[in-house]
Amino acid sequence: FVGGLGPDPAEALMLFTGVWALRMLALTLLVAPLRAWTGWSLLLKLRRMLGLYAFFYGCVHFFSFLQFYIGWTPTALTEELAERPYITLGFSAWLLMFPLAITSTRAMQRRLRGNWQRLHRLVYPAAVFACLHLLWQARSEVGEALFYLVIFAALLVWRVRRRIVSQRRTVMAQT
Repeated sequence: FVGGLGPDPAEALMLFTGVWALRMLALTLLVAPLRAWTGWSLLLKLRRMLGLYAFFYGCVHFFSFLQFYIGWTPTALTEELAERPYITLGFSAWLLMFPLAITSTRAMQRRLRGNWQRLHRLVYPAAVFACLHLLWQARSEVGEALFYLVIFAALLVWRVRRRIVSQRRTVMAQT
């Protein structure tokens, strides 16, 4: 109301919500390693909430784009998706997060059983797409985008490494 959003309030809102979506996504993925390192099971109770916050900020980011830049016109959205690859990446990240938000309840976990975990692994490509979305439009200031890419890469490496170690233990126990 007093001009704190700068000369382009729509851009400021989109930047704010996009960055917070990435931050919440990073915090969501950081819960499992923190729990493994500290043993605090209380952290797991935060994971769903953080993931939903990431989706919420992603929705506000996407809906701000729809409102301020294309005016909710489907043909304009189609044109933007076709002409601007960074928008396609951001939209793809949002689309990947959509089923994760819908299936985040305990009832959906029970209903989907083992498929729930497979489905929720989509968070990693969503995170990569979101980072590339930020990197592609950053132009000269790529530091923040690279920071998030490194964070998500480290979290993915930790997860893959942990899975490999777990599989080796299972094989060793069977022999």
